[in-house]
Amino acid sequence: MNKFKGFYLLAALTIVISGCGKAKTTTSNTPAFTPTLEVAYVVKDDTVTLDLTTDLKLSKEHYDQQRVEGEGHVHISLDKGEKIVVTTKQKVLDHLSKGSHEVKISLHNNDHTPYDVSKTVTFDVK
Repeated sequence: MNKFKGFYLLAALTIVISGCGKAKTTTSNTPAFTPTLEVAYVVKDDTVTLDLTTDLKLSKEHYDQQRVEGEGHVHISLDKGEKIVVTTKQKVLDHLSKGSHEVKISLHNNDHTPYDVSKTVTFDVK
């Protein structure tokens, strides 16, 4: 009988001790979806036409709403100015001054959090 008491005591202590350890969990800060972005542009006179190629679903309907994976909109900034929100794959910027210009294009979730995907293009208006 003492052998069984010792066995049960040892088993109980093993369970108690094993429950005191920290469980390891793995978390990932990497989003499940990272969209692609390519930018082509054509300059004509004082106008540049930007053509965007992305696998992000550009959503005018859900703009400024809850985040949906794989969906969002584009922020465009001309010469480090204020952002322009775009929900189409083409954007025309006109009445540009002569000289060199820089346009930054970045992809964002519906709630405006960035996907951390961007491109910058530079061009000259003559």
